[in-house]
Amino acid sequence: MDLTRTRIQQIAEMLTDVGERELMPRFLAQLPNRVFEKTSAFDVCSEADQAAEQQLTDQIAKIFPGVTVVGEEATGHDPDAIAKLGTAEIAILIDPIDGTKNFTSGVPLFGMMIAGLRRGEVVFAAIHDPVCKETALALRGEGSWMLRTEGAETELRVALLCTPEHMNIVAGTNFLPPELLPAVQRNLPKFAMNFWLRCAAHEYRMAAGGHCELLVYNRLMPWDHAAGWLLHREAGGYSAHFDGSVYHPTHTTGGLICAPDRDSWVAARDTLFGDKFIKNTPPNA
Repeated sequence: MDLTRTRIQQIAEMLTDVGERELMPRFLAQLPNRVFEKTSAFDVCSEADQAAEQQLTDQIAKIFPGVTVVGEEATGHDPDAIAKLGTAEIAILIDPIDGTKNFTSGVPLFGMMIAGLRRGEVVFAAIHDPVCKETALALRGEGSWMLRTEGAETELRVALLCTPEHMNIVAGTNFLPPELLPAVQRNLPKFAMNFWLRCAAHEYRMAAGGHCELLVYNRLMPWDHAAGWLLHREAGGYSAHFDGSVYHPTHTTGGLICAPDRDSWVAARDTLFGDKFIKNTPPNA
């Protein structure tokens, strides 16, 4: 797979095209959009998800012939699909709508995410906002940038270092395990502000652009996090599982914290969880 900024821009153009044709007319109620529950009333799928994923899958096959494509809607219930991400020579992850509950509720906070993996390592990322028609992009080793509608590019950088009491933190406590929830609820007031957008695509864009300091996630489906993880890392950020071990897109448990650097990560983790993981020291990179 030949990866250049020009090739990554093709991905952005593809996302823009599919977003305009398949998502926005349904979001604006110009086309019907049936909604289906998956695991709960919050975890839903819509016809827009299905149509966009099919279009993206078809177009990716033309740009990257022969790659393994793992889409949330087509393979989300197949555990073998996630395992294949670690061994496939080239794999492309698709989340056609991240924030489907927002989308189907008429809330304009949703995004489209694509991540490219080479033998299990995330090598490129694209997070597209179909409403503003802007795409956040990352190429491993070459940084993160925002591609705006008029073609201008802006470098993305994480927030300046600060102590926990000055951190704005994204932490959706709904998905935390029972053994961690009491400590988190007790310690969240120690941070400057806590919020949750119900959309990892926009949360990762905010953190990579320096507009919040900390992201905390527990449930780690790869289509929800692989692209954002690379975007944040290439913007200068540091991330690891709750116990300090290294994130990998085949990991669906263990939680994930993203911070501006390692020291702020340790300070935030220990403030949030108390002494639960105090003996676990994360790696330097």
